[in-house]
Amino acid sequence: MDIQLKRGLLDVCVLRAIKDEDSYGYKIIKDVSPYIEITESTLYPILRRLESAELLTVRTEEHNGRLRKYYHITPLGIDRIS
Repeated sequence: MDIQLKRGLLDVCVLRAIKDEDSYGYKIIKDVSPYIEITESTLYPILRRLESAELLTVRTEEHNGRLRKYYHITPLGIDRIS
């Protein structure tokens, strides 16, 4: 598959995974995996790129004594997948 096409497809899959509710890395991987193969080393650069493009925002929250980053889709992100 062409690298640019795969990148665009992964971006859309990640944005769709957080469209209805905020989510974190491991859950995003679980939600996307039935449709397309994705690893942590692939996901986190995508999340950083989407954040830089203002398609999602990030907040950090404590969960079971550890910090977890939650990702939230922005109106611009919703426009991208509509």
